[in-house]
Amino acid sequence: MYIENMTNVILASKSPYRKQLLERLNFDFDCVNSDFDESSLKGEITDPYELTRQLSIAKAKAIEKDFPTSIIIGSDQVCYFEDTILGKTGCYDKSLEQLSNMSGKTHELYTSYAIIYQGTQIVHTNITKLKMKNLTELQLKKYLSTDNPIDCAGSYKLELKGISLMEEINTVDETAIIGIPILSLSKDLSKLGITIPRDV
Repeated sequence: MYIENMTNVILASKSPYRKQLLERLNFDFDCVNSDFDESSLKGEITDPYELTRQLSIAKAKAIEKDFPTSIIIGSDQVCYFEDTILGKTGCYDKSLEQLSNMSGKTHELYTSYAIIYQGTQIVHTNITKLKMKNLTELQLKKYLSTDNPIDCAGSYKLELKGISLMEEINTVDETAIIGIPILSLSKDLSKLGITIPRDV
């Protein structure tokens, strides 16, 4: 379906976290759920860098035909720990297991976005390394009951109480941890003529 009167930029996501991040850049955009089935790519690609990039592209392309004149942003994030991709658990028990396994150890967050606009494609990936404190099961249970991060890769919300779990964080853009690296996104959107922050 082609919807008229949409703004020039569309975020192909239903994530409230990514929407809130883009709002911090102070420009107009709309959100459209891409409804892309991620299972096929997740079954084929085991490298987290390549997986997040391909999923970001696929999500943007899934709605490209409906909005041919818009700048479309697709994005994806995975947690990578001990050669295993950790997705969103969707439940308390699995999140507790994830956090227990990562306690006292280092893991990585791979966060990518793809911008598609009339034949132009820009893809960017941020890799964040995080070391978690040695935490007791009671501490982890208390945290899970506070943030309920079952819808987040890695089972924590660093923008909320999840920061208390970490001992060390290494990244060039802390917003990538929440869902999309908006510092680099802002630069790339500016290249396509989007004024950030807006001046009117």
